[in-house]
Amino acid sequence: MSKDWDGWLRDKDWQPVAPDEFKALPADEKLRRIRHSSAHVMATALRHVRPEATFAIGPATEHGFFYDVHVDSPITPDEIAAVQEGMKGVCKERQRFEVAVVPHAEAVEFFTEKGERYKLDILEKLVDQTVTFYRNGDFVDLCAGPHVPDTSFCQNVKLLTASPAHWRGEQNPSLQRITGTAWDSRDALKSYLAFVEEAKARDHRVLGQALDLFSFHPWAAGALWHPRGLTLRNELGRFWRELQPEYGYVEILNPVLYKPDLFQQSGHWEHYHEDMYIVRDASGEPDMALKPMNCPDTMLFYKTRSHSYRDLPLRVAESQILHRNEVTGALHGLMRTRSFVQDDAHIFLTPDQVQEEIRQLLGLVDRFYSLFGLEYSMKLSTRPEKYMGELEQWNAAEEALKASLDASGRGYWIDEGDGAFYGPKIDISIQDSLGRKWQCGTIQLDFQLPQRFELEYTAADGTRQTPIVVHRAIFGSMERFIGVIVEHFAGAFPVWLAPVQAVVLPISDEKQLDYAHEVTARLRKAGIRAELQQYESLNYRIRQAEKQKVPYILVLGEREQEQGSAAVRRHKVKEQRVVPVDEIVAEIAAKVNSRELDVHLAKIQPKFQEPGDTSTTDNPY
Repeated sequence: MSKDWDGWLRDKDWQPVAPDEFKALPADEKLRRIRHSSAHVMATALRHVRPEATFAIGPATEHGFFYDVHVDSPITPDEIAAVQEGMKGVCKERQRFEVAVVPHAEAVEFFTEKGERYKLDILEKLVDQTVTFYRNGDFVDLCAGPHVPDTSFCQNVKLLTASPAHWRGEQNPSLQRITGTAWDSRDALKSYLAFVEEAKARDHRVLGQALDLFSFHPWAAGALWHPRGLTLRNELGRFWRELQPEYGYVEILNPVLYKPDLFQQSGHWEHYHEDMYIVRDASGEPDMALKPMNCPDTMLFYKTRSHSYRDLPLRVAESQILHRNEVTGALHGLMRTRSFVQDDAHIFLTPDQVQEEIRQLLGLVDRFYSLFGLEYSMKLSTRPEKYMGELEQWNAAEEALKASLDASGRGYWIDEGDGAFYGPKIDISIQDSLGRKWQCGTIQLDFQLPQRFELEYTAADGTRQTPIVVHRAIFGSMERFIGVIVEHFAGAFPVWLAPVQAVVLPISDEKQLDYAHEVTARLRKAGIRAELQQYESLNYRIRQAEKQKVPYILVLGEREQEQGSAAVRRHKVKEQRVVPVDEIVAEIAAKVNSRELDVHLAKIQPKFQEPGDTSTTDNPY
C-alpha cells in the first residue's frame, strides 16, 4: 500500500520565513532571495501547465534565475506565456514559504515515489543526515534556501527563454532550462528589460551576419570568417604584433597536432584529456591529439637551447589555432567555440623578476583595453582543491601575485580555489558599454610546467636553476574578444578597425563616375579601405552605408567634382560638410595611424550592474 505522502508532509514541523528577519537583510541578499524564490514560483505555475514536469536545480543568477526541468516535449512560447500568467496568480495568493527538516532517507523515499530522478541524483551526493524541504502552496522542493516570506515578493518577474540544458556531464541535453529575471521593484524590472532589448539589438551573431563579418554553420567548429570580418580580425592582429616587440616579445609558431606524450608530460592528459580531440590508431589507442592550449609545446621551444639568467625574462608569444571539446550546450556564437585562437605568451623568469614582470603586464593590460574604451576588473584566483606541486610553492606564487596587484593600486578581489591546477592566476574581466562583464585576459604564475619539462637556466652563481613561467593572454580568445567588441561598439567600430572605412557615392553615374574612381583610388593609395558604390538611387546607397555602419560617407556631385572636394557625412551624423579630398584623406589616415577611439560609447550603467555582485549560479542542493 502506498504511503500517505500528503499526510507525511502535513505532519512535518513547517516553519515560516520570518518577515522581520527578511526586512533586516542587506539589499543584495534580499534580491538574491527574491530571485531564488521566483524560481520556485515559476515551478509552481509550471506544474499546472506541464503536470508531468520533474525538476533538477533552480538557483538565483546574476540578474534573475533559472530552473532546469524535465518535460515530455520542448516548452513552447505559448506555454511560457501561460506560466508567466500563472506566476501572477501565485504571487497574488501570497503563498507563505515554509521550511522543514527531513531525514535524508525519508527524502530519498519521497522523491522516489514522486519519480524525481534529478532530486535523487542530488540527494545521492549529500552526506548530511538531514536535508531541508521548502514549500509554497502545493509545491514542495528539496532546497537549501533561504527564501522570502511569501510569494508576493516575487511580483516583478519576467520569463525570458526556454532552451535545452545538460545534466551533470551528459553529452546530450535531457532538460529544458527556463530562465527569468526578477527584481525588487517594477522600475528595476523595466530598466532591465530595456537593457535586454538593447543587448538583443547588439547580439554579435545578428550583427555579424548583417555586417557581413562572419556566419555560423552547425557543421563547423567555429565561425566562418567573411572578407570584412577577416579584415577586422587582421587589424586586431596587426595592432598586437606591432605592440609585442615594444615589450620585448618574440613570436613562434608550433604545430596543432601532437603525440599524447606531450600532454602526459605536462599533466594536461590527466586533468584535461576528456576535453581534447584525440586521433586514435587502428587499434583504438590514442595516437595524436589536437592541442587545447599552447603551454606544453612552448616548453619544448625553451628546451631547444641552453639559457643563462642574462637571457631572462624570455617572453615568447604564440597565436595558434586551439581546439577544445566543449559540450554543445556551452557553445555560444564567438563567445565560446570549439576552435579558436588565443594571444598566448609564456614568460620565463627568475624568482626575483616575478613582481616587476607582473607590474609591467598590468600596465600592458591597462594600455590595451583603454584603446577600446573597455573598463575591466581583476580577481586573484587561488589554489584549487586538485592541484599539482608543493603547498609552499603555491603560497609563494599567490603572495607574489598579490604583492603585484597591491602595488598596482587597482582594486581586485580574491576567488578562493579557482586557480588553474598548475598555479594561481589573475583573471581579468572586461566590461562592455552595456555594463556586462566578460572574462578574457589572464595572468598565471606557474612553477609546475618548468619542473615537469626539466627546464633550466644558469644562475649568476653558476648553478642550474628552474625558471618560473608566467602565462598571459590579453585578448584571451580572439573570437570571444571580437564578439565582445562587436556588441560593445554595436558594430560601429572606430575608423581604424572598420572593415570599410569610407564609401564613395557619385550622385550621377554618368557625370561623376570618373571622379568617383579617382577619389576612391586616392583613398586606397593612402591605405584607407574604401569602396565605390553606384547604380542604385543615392538615398538608397546612403541608407545602405548607414546600415553597414561605414564611418565616412563621401557624396560626389557636380560642385564637388569642380572643387576637388567631397560632401562628407559621418555615421549617425545628419550634418554634412564639404571638404577638399586631400583633407579627408589626411583626416582618415590620421585617425587610422593613431588608432583613435573616435566613436561615442553611450555607456549603460544601471543598478543591476554592480561590481562584486554576490549572486551566483551555485546551488548547494
